[in-house]
Amino acid sequence: MKRLNEILSKIEKIDYSLTEETQIRLDNLTKPQGSLGKLEDLAKHVVEITRKKSPDLRNKIVFTLAGDHGVTEEGISLFPKGVTPQMVHNFLEGGAGINVLARHVGARVVVVDMGVDADFAPEPNLILKKVAYGTKNFIHEAAMTRDEAFQSIENGIEVFEEEFNKGIDIAATGEMGIGNTTSASAIASVITGASVKDVTGRGTGIDDDSLSNKINVIKKAIEVNNPNADDGIDILSKIGGFEIGGLVGIILAAASRRVPIVVDGFISSAAALIAYKIEPEVKDYMIASHCSVEKGHIIVWNYLGLEPVLDLSLRLGEGTGAALAMNIVDASVKILNEMATFEQANVPTQVKGAKQK
Repeated sequence: MKRLNEILSKIEKIDYSLTEETQIRLDNLTKPQGSLGKLEDLAKHVVEITRKKSPDLRNKIVFTLAGDHGVTEEGISLFPKGVTPQMVHNFLEGGAGINVLARHVGARVVVVDMGVDADFAPEPNLILKKVAYGTKNFIHEAAMTRDEAFQSIENGIEVFEEEFNKGIDIAATGEMGIGNTTSASAIASVITGASVKDVTGRGTGIDDDSLSNKINVIKKAIEVNNPNADDGIDILSKIGGFEIGGLVGIILAAASRRVPIVVDGFISSAAALIAYKIEPEVKDYMIASHCSVEKGHIIVWNYLGLEPVLDLSLRLGEGTGAALAMNIVDASVKILNEMATFEQANVPTQVKGAKQK
């Protein structure tokens, strides 16, 4: 808990004092004012997060955290939890969707075992931060102890800090864990106040009967554990996952270092909710990457007041949507840094007799 408190003490409220200056700069670039729309808003956001007038997002990192969930015993997923370690191997071999998209945008994937129910042989590209061999089945008891919840968050902080020392200009969240949409739906319902039915989707592609079972399992888990909606640690410990806790730590650590954090899909957004409950100021350091087809995703973004950059009907997770959005964010700051002003290009700001667009 000491490490978490240190990180929380470093998260500052963004004062937005550079917004007007950045807007003036954008308005003087060789384009009609506001013509690059949300790219201009993203550029201003990155300037305010980093406190750099000309930010450079060269070092891009996607943190893909893995963990298993005891609730898979209830038949809430199309796949068994044995898929989780198999996918970790796929990440390490560079064959997963996140590997392809990260290479495309020039990002490095950092793979972390937060709580996979399997042992891995020593692997230089796998970071071992295992809290336990998967969470407990939370329809019978809490997913983890309160101490384990703190440990998962602090393990995520440690991962971020270790990578930050190597250089991070922008970070993204990603995850892998069979059963984790069930956990994310429970978290979303408790924190946003939305009904379980409204935030629960098909995850890996389950049919109607399995979806009905999944909704009932989540309702029972909330009833059995009665998480405190105002206590992020309580929520994480009772209905969360180790990879979700790790992502909470990464989000908080990124904010403490003024690093823009691009939040991926539904599971990552559940981690964002918990981070927000622990420290509300962290919200302003987040960039909502995309809106997935998981029903609860847009409910989470609306609760946090964040507008997703993309809407591509994704539902893979791993950090895939965040990687794509990261590329858009990078493009926004390149516009700010590299586009010529009217004066530099010797272009008149207004043609005589013409109406300004």
